[in-house]
Amino acid sequence: MPDISLTTLVLLCAAALVAGWIDAVVGGGGLLLLPALLLGLPHVPAAYVLGTNKAVAIVGTTGAAVTYVRKAPVRVGTAVRIGLAALAGSMTGAFFAAGISSEVLRPVIMVVLLAVAAFVMLRPSFGTGQEKGPVTRARVVTAIVLVGGGIGFYDGLFGPGTGTFLVLALTAVLHLDLVTASATAKIVNVCTNAGALSMFAYQGTVLWQLAALMAVFNLAGGMFGARMALRKGAEFVRGVLLVVVFSLVAKLGFDQWSA
Repeated sequence: MPDISLTTLVLLCAAALVAGWIDAVVGGGGLLLLPALLLGLPHVPAAYVLGTNKAVAIVGTTGAAVTYVRKAPVRVGTAVRIGLAALAGSMTGAFFAAGISSEVLRPVIMVVLLAVAAFVMLRPSFGTGQEKGPVTRARVVTAIVLVGGGIGFYDGLFGPGTGTFLVLALTAVLHLDLVTASATAKIVNVCTNAGALSMFAYQGTVLWQLAALMAVFNLAGGMFGARMALRKGAEFVRGVLLVVVFSLVAKLGFDQWSA
C-alpha cells in the first residue's frame, strides 16, 4: 500500500461508504469513488487507481445485490444474462477506447442525460410500477442485447454513469419499477466489475490492502443503501436518481470545460 496519511485514509473510507450507498440506490457511486482515489493517490499510476476502484466497488455492489435479491422480486436468470452481455460489451468497448476522444463523447452524453432528466420529471409514473405491460421474449432479448451489450460497451468505452443508465434502461425496456431496476442493475454491475477486476488483477494493478480496507466501508454503504431503497420505495429512488443525473451532467460539463 502506498504511503498515505491517516487523514487521507479516513477520507477515502468515507468516500467509499457514501459511494456504496449511492451505487446501491440508483447507480453512479463511481462519480464519487474514482475522483476520491485520484485525489487521494496523486502519485499512483492511473492503472492502479482504476484497478483499486474496481476491487472496492465489486464488494459493495455484491453486498447490495445480495440484499436486493433476498427482498425484491428480481429475475436473477434474466439479470445474469444481461450481465454476461454487458461483460462482453465492456470488453469490446475497452478494445476501442483508445481510438475515441472523450472530448467528443462528453457533450453527447450530457445532452442524453438532460433529456433523461426531463423525461423522468415530466413522467411522474415512470419507474413507479404503474406503467405495466407484457414483458415479452422480444423485450427480454432487447434488454440483453441493447441494455447489456450496449451499456456494457459504453462502460468499457467511457464509463461515467453506467449504473444510472442501467437503471433507466431496465425500467423502460422491462417495465420494472425503480427499486427492482436498481436491484437488477446491481447483478449486472457485479458481472461487469468481475470482468474488469480480473483483468486488473492479472496485470497486477490493484492495491489490495487499501482496497480491502475501503471495501469494508463500501460494503456497509451498499447494504444500507439497498435496505433504504427497499424501505422507502420508488419515489425515494426517483429523487436520488435526478440528483445523480444532474451531478453527472455537472461533472461532465466541468471535465469538458477544463479539458
